[in-house]
Amino acid sequence: MRPLRYSINVTLDGCCHHEAGLPPDEESMRYWTAEMARADALLFGRVTYEMMESAWRRPATGSWPDWMDEWEIPFAETIDRAKKYVVSTTLRGADWNAELVRGDVGQAVRMLKQESGEGLWVGGVTLPLGLADLGLIDEYEFLVQPVLAGHGPTLLAGLRERIQLELVDRHEFRSGAVALRYRPTRATA
Repeated sequence: MRPLRYSINVTLDGCCHHEAGLPPDEESMRYWTAEMARADALLFGRVTYEMMESAWRRPATGSWPDWMDEWEIPFAETIDRAKKYVVSTTLRGADWNAELVRGDVGQAVRMLKQESGEGLWVGGVTLPLGLADLGLIDEYEFLVQPVLAGHGPTLLAGLRERIQLELVDRHEFRSGAVALRYRPTRATA
């Protein structure tokens, strides 16, 4: 059974909007590249899928855009070639090395977790909340940014029940950000 890991950037006050924290730097991009490379597949909701595709899909020309720094290319290549599953009731199709997931999301994710492999990686805000409520997330990873946003969506807002976690890893960045990795201490629903 492969684990489901939830990873996200978050500010000190819990904001998880993608523009609320520090802009990515070379060190954090190397870290996220390694984390994505550990996964057999990525799991996104529609909004996160479309946001990631607009930024990180290799253009039809085959060349990465001029705005992309050289140190961003390994991340772009890793996410571009990764297998993706997209949970959506509105998309008609997904073609960025992706398959649509429809119907009972909990059942679909349980089936994906039953497959052999290193793990699944989920990002975003809404989908991970639902998966956390179902007790399907095996590992939580928060890259805590040394920023107070003061607004925006907050991490796992609306969680039905408290989930007790134990710290299993910690990594400090030169920027002052800290990656914290946790596992639930008890089985949930």
